[in-house]
Amino acid sequence: MTVAAPRIIVVGLGPGDDRYVTAHTLELIAAAPHRYLRTARHPSAHVVPDAVSFDDVYQSADTFDDVYATISDRLVAAATEYGEILYAVPGSPLVLEQTVRRLLADSRVVCQVEPAMSFLDLAYARLAIDPVEAGLRLVDGHEFAVAAAGYGGAMLIAHTHANWVLSDIKLAVEDATGDEPVVILQRLGTPEEAIVHTTWADLDRTVEADHLTCVYVPALGAPVGSELVRFHQLARTLREQCPWDQEQTHHSLIRFLLEETYEVVDALQALDADDPSTDDALVEELGDLLYQIEFHATIAEQQGRFTMADVARGVHDKLVRRHPHVFGTVEVADADEVVANWDAIKRIEKQRTSVFDGVALSQPSLSYAYTVQRKAAKVGFDWPDVHGALPKIAEETAEVMEAYATGDVPAIEDEVGDLLFAVVNVARHLGVEPETALRGASHKFRQRFEGVERLARERGIDLHTAGLSSLDGLWDEVKAAS
Repeated sequence: MTVAAPRIIVVGLGPGDDRYVTAHTLELIAAAPHRYLRTARHPSAHVVPDAVSFDDVYQSADTFDDVYATISDRLVAAATEYGEILYAVPGSPLVLEQTVRRLLADSRVVCQVEPAMSFLDLAYARLAIDPVEAGLRLVDGHEFAVAAAGYGGAMLIAHTHANWVLSDIKLAVEDATGDEPVVILQRLGTPEEAIVHTTWADLDRTVEADHLTCVYVPALGAPVGSELVRFHQLARTLREQCPWDQEQTHHSLIRFLLEETYEVVDALQALDADDPSTDDALVEELGDLLYQIEFHATIAEQQGRFTMADVARGVHDKLVRRHPHVFGTVEVADADEVVANWDAIKRIEKQRTSVFDGVALSQPSLSYAYTVQRKAAKVGFDWPDVHGALPKIAEETAEVMEAYATGDVPAIEDEVGDLLFAVVNVARHLGVEPETALRGASHKFRQRFEGVERLARERGIDLHTAGLSSLDGLWDEVKAAS
């Protein structure tokens, strides 16, 4: 005998008071012995007597996702226990009801959704607009920056239940003039209904938002996220119309990607906390690097392989997965534990068989040496501290000289490599990034030798004929002054 799946009948309580609750909904409520309310904070919630509400979940959960997940799980458990339950939500079950979306996707239950009037119908009436003719877009206030990206037309923004939500919405549009008209609609379909006309600049300062608040924006001067959208379109245009851009491939762009990366590093090292003008170079170089990323994504998009959206979505989802202490229930004590969790999650995701899988072969040699040593150390193949690593420098130095005495060029190169590898190992144990340290030493040498050149010019000394002793003297002068 087949056992019927647990059933959840979902009804909507309309946008306001009892006038907007349908007769069919009232019949279903009356016939249901087990009733549940998403929230009792709704003008018509009282038409569902003897109902269990989930208002306590809103107080205890950390995020709205947690709220929706908890409510959905409790409803499934109740349906499993009783066989059939009724679940009542504000407005319409299919308009901005995440719990209902979850229930519809849950294979453990059968979800029967009954139609109801939503706040949208009252909003259209109060605004005297046809949503189709106006090209109206419905946006969730909690996802405004993403959901409205690239759009500057008419919007009705829901889920604007608090002034901090209104503030986040306002700040998401950097290019707004502030004079754009805005209509705030509150408590539609109740005696306390209010229609307030204001501006974008005063969006979060005009009213006290509540759970029956939504916002109508006829148009914005600039689309949300307009700069990124414009940048993306520019990359497509250049690829389609510029002869040079059209000739480029993923492979031909590698050297430009590396050059721009190094120029970003230079700009970072030149930053001065006391000189805001040094930010200008970093802004420019980050833009150049971002264009390289966009360029590769545009090429792939033309080939039908992937898009910039795939790139952004992929890194977004990966960062969420690898930060369970932020987006999940994992607790961490410090940054070291964060790194350990990251590595563990990464190993599971990548299903790697070697600790060296994923180590970039194309990175600079010092960084490569540092990375492979660090990977080996994570599984215990390492000196306990720097005192074990330091003697290897003397040992490798001696082997370099032995190879030098033989005149065997390949052997010399091999031993010099071992010596450098030993130096990197010491740097790692001392907590020094060797690439950065050598770059700093090289920069210091360059500055001092430029000082030698300057003194030589001032004193009429020809560097090419001065001799080592004279140059050493100039060097010591510069070093003492620095």
